[in-house]
Amino acid sequence: MFQDFEQSTRPEQGPPRLAALRGELAAAGLDGVLVPRADAHQGEYVAPRDDRLAWLTGFTGSAGFCCALLDRAGVFVDGRYTVQARAQLDTTAFTPVDWPATGLADWLRGALPQGGRIGFDPWLHTPAEMERLEQALNGSGIVPVPGDNLLDRIWTDQPAAPQGRIIAHPLEFAGEAHEAKARRLGAELASAGETAAVLTLPDSIAWLLNIRGSDIARNPVPHAFALLHADGAVTLYVDPAKLDEALRSHLGASVTVRTPDAFVRDLQTQPGPVRAHRASVPCAVADLLGDRVSWGPDPVALPKARKNPAEIAGSREAHLRDAAAMCRFLAWYDAADQTALTEIDLATTLEGERRATNALREISFDTIAGAGPNGALPHYRVTHQTNRQLTEGALIVLDSGGQYPDGTTDITRTLVVGEAGTEEKACFTRVLKGMIAVSRLRFPRGVAGAHLDAIARYPLWLAGLDYDHGTGHGVGAYLSVHEGPQRLSRAGDVPLEPGMILSNEPGYYREGAFGIRIENLIVVQDACPLPGGDDRDMLEFETLTFVPIDRRLIDLDLLEAGERDWIDRYHAACRDKIAPRLDGAARLWLEGATRAL
Repeated sequence: MFQDFEQSTRPEQGPPRLAALRGELAAAGLDGVLVPRADAHQGEYVAPRDDRLAWLTGFTGSAGFCCALLDRAGVFVDGRYTVQARAQLDTTAFTPVDWPATGLADWLRGALPQGGRIGFDPWLHTPAEMERLEQALNGSGIVPVPGDNLLDRIWTDQPAAPQGRIIAHPLEFAGEAHEAKARRLGAELASAGETAAVLTLPDSIAWLLNIRGSDIARNPVPHAFALLHADGAVTLYVDPAKLDEALRSHLGASVTVRTPDAFVRDLQTQPGPVRAHRASVPCAVADLLGDRVSWGPDPVALPKARKNPAEIAGSREAHLRDAAAMCRFLAWYDAADQTALTEIDLATTLEGERRATNALREISFDTIAGAGPNGALPHYRVTHQTNRQLTEGALIVLDSGGQYPDGTTDITRTLVVGEAGTEEKACFTRVLKGMIAVSRLRFPRGVAGAHLDAIARYPLWLAGLDYDHGTGHGVGAYLSVHEGPQRLSRAGDVPLEPGMILSNEPGYYREGAFGIRIENLIVVQDACPLPGGDDRDMLEFETLTFVPIDRRLIDLDLLEAGERDWIDRYHAACRDKIAPRLDGAARLWLEGATRAL
């Protein structure tokens, strides 16, 4: 099994660790310290060695940070994690803070009215982040102070740095040789008058060099740094123990491999201007470059997001393979004695079906299998301690995915044990209407995710309902299941372009009762002109996910004719594409699950 169900933290561990950290604060002459969920590579996902936030506080969510002062400690989490934070924190020591409704600067102004010194590790924060904080603190007398990592001084059993093997990503899936990528992007640096660009994001480096790694669970990326030079050469800073001769041969003469400790020395001597992305490189990189820094976007981010034909073809195949595994699981679930099952049974059986494809490299994240009130936690992770038995009438949020050599999948289906209640069906149908609305969209080129996010929420808003997460995130091509810069959310300011893969996942969550989410992956493509339409460049979405939506949860009275037609067409496509990959009971199940409404 890739997934385990152990509880990695306990609330009672937090207070003594916080006390030890405060001892270091006092010795350093600081009034507080920032503890982010970040590492020196500034990706979303961290290795156990870098999971400082969880170790200190007990909170294991994928976003948030702690500000520990001498007399209080705030743990800042957004709406996805408010319930989880209350459950995982010892609230006598740590106070959950609703973020970003309450910003760090406002909280600090209230906690330190006379000013103070707040320590931070410059390898764990970006210049954009710290500049925003300094501006918000202007006039308060509160000063952020860079320095050594105080938490690492007290984490005596901190895990070792990951040493995952790096492999080549085949050209048939990458679609473009890494030498060609580097020359193309290097030429863009040269035209901007820049000598090189600093790359710290693991998925940027993996995409650029057509390599994949295993330093981060669930994400096939290596821990490394890189310099992309204007002539197309690349310097890769990585532990040489991660490379074998086959990988060195793949990298070739255009890639120079140096040890990670050479990264700092080379930044100090690299002629400028050197491109760095203000929101993704650590402050330490900016400090090392000094006045040689040239602020600009990560040169890899948009090319990586705009999937080429080979990457899209691979993603299509990965989704069909994954859909067959999902259908086999759903056929098993419908035939089972459901009230004899637990959340862990669902997660392990589904992983088994994906493994049976003989193509699964990893799951793309820990399966979210939340039954009843656990489903109201959007990023719930089941453990042996929280494992819930299924009960009659309960809804189940089942969010899962696989990492395959040709693509990354992410799908959510809401299941029911027996018969759903009237209110649950009404909420489910409103969520479904939002998902369908996004699926059917046509929109002008230049539109960003923020312009589309409200469309998914509109059916919920009409009923006074909403959800506290974005409608969709970018997804990589056998890379990270969360990928930027594209997203469908109020913060999504990057225009959508053909080839970008996103999730389409509206939801609804009622604390203590149930959760609902429906998710397909979609890819942006050019839209054909419509008769009578303007001569306007339009885009649309192609759906990649083909798994039936549970018809038993739909309140047909809430659907319009066009929405019913969409569901019937979608289910017909599921049947046509997936039935040839199934046999026996699973194929019979698919025939029944895709009957016309």
